[in-house]
Amino acid sequence: MVTKADLEKVRDGVYEIASSKEKGMRVSARVYMDDESVKTIDDGTLQQVANVAHLEGIQKRSIGLPDIHFGYGFSIGGVAAFAENNGVISPGGVGFDINCGVRLVKTNLTKEDIAPYMNDLVEDLFKKIPSGLGSNGIKHLKETEIDEVLQNGAKWAVENGYGWDEDLKYLEENGCMDIANPDEVSSKAKRRGIPQLGSLGSGNHFLEIQTIGDIYDEDTAKVYGLEKDQVVVLIHTGSRGCGYQICADNLREMDKVAKRLKMDIPDRQLACAPIDSEEAQKYLQAMACGANYAWTNRQMIQHWLRESFETILKQDADSLGMNVLYDVAHNIVKREQHKIGKMNKTVYVHRKGATRAFGPGRKEVTQDYRDVGQPVLIPGTMGTASYVLAGTDTAMEETFGSTAHGAGRMLSRSGAKKEYTPEEISQQLAKKGIVLKANSPSVIAEEAPGAYKDVDSVVKTANDTGISKLVAQMLPLGVIKG
Repeated sequence: MVTKADLEKVRDGVYEIASSKEKGMRVSARVYMDDESVKTIDDGTLQQVANVAHLEGIQKRSIGLPDIHFGYGFSIGGVAAFAENNGVISPGGVGFDINCGVRLVKTNLTKEDIAPYMNDLVEDLFKKIPSGLGSNGIKHLKETEIDEVLQNGAKWAVENGYGWDEDLKYLEENGCMDIANPDEVSSKAKRRGIPQLGSLGSGNHFLEIQTIGDIYDEDTAKVYGLEKDQVVVLIHTGSRGCGYQICADNLREMDKVAKRLKMDIPDRQLACAPIDSEEAQKYLQAMACGANYAWTNRQMIQHWLRESFETILKQDADSLGMNVLYDVAHNIVKREQHKIGKMNKTVYVHRKGATRAFGPGRKEVTQDYRDVGQPVLIPGTMGTASYVLAGTDTAMEETFGSTAHGAGRMLSRSGAKKEYTPEEISQQLAKKGIVLKANSPSVIAEEAPGAYKDVDSVVKTANDTGISKLVAQMLPLGVIKG
């Protein structure tokens, strides 16, 4: 078993567990942490990063990012890349909420412009956008339509009147993974997805009206179209029950493969299959469907967001400048090219609770941002700041173009409810002038800022270690929680 005592400092904010520390590790395990995180990180989370280093075909190192915490198989805040010729695919390296992610929508409003409308806006958004556990969307898909959603992603939404053609330009993968194959998605997953499309869901998912606070990099902020006091909106949700079921279905199949091939894995939750196996290819095609569902989901929510602003402010969304800045996935596996040693290799990068952070020049980043690097969106918690960062060359060299995805949970939901009451959290936000609307009182306590790591420290570590670069701070004005 590995422990904190096995951590060796590489440089400030970067620690490593050597592959020699545990029999079976093929590569080292590297974790990006500030001094406080080194003191408080639990050995179980470190063990998960080390466990991933056992998997066949893993390249360079197993990685834990600044918001790392314990997860299913892989830690949340974990990254690993596997060689195309001898690597594996593990659903635990993506998680149950496939393509849980965030989208940032800009406006040309300032916080002064919007202040008189905040209460009405939050009320209207709460009515328009379904939220909460098991919530169903407004759009009721026909059974024949779900395959189109899974196949075409956000493009399907735009073609059906939910958004603008130009939106797709600013979505990771343009909102659609073309390897998606709805035939590999179970009827149960489809049934779960049909009623839920266009809904936030529950837990840490949210819609938040924000204003730009501090700007750290004026030149990059200008390229992204951000300026101080500007109003923006952050949408955080994923693939709902559809993605969950896709993961559950494929974990069972992977477990069978691991047993049949007598794979030497240190944790059953790391069940995996060789990349070229039928099971791995089926999972990848189904996972892509889940990712496409999530992009469609955020696209539809964005459509109703625009409608609410139009209704309350009596202006059309175009004149309000409600354009997408970017949309990023947090839970996904992708086939990418990365430099390993002196060679460019094709690898399958698993990002679980991690944001792609491609540096300048990568063709995958929309042309508008290519010179400065991909926008990185890191949300905080209710009442705290969120951040826009940019991808870096250091991330490309060290983390397969990846960085943190959020604050990182410290307390369980039940633990948070014991520690905090909905009333005290609501009062704290009200004192800050933040308008809050939640689907249930319990979620307010579960999602208390104190249940999470300090997002300011997370992004500082990401910036200081060079795996992403701070661009702008976003401060909450209105919060809608599921």
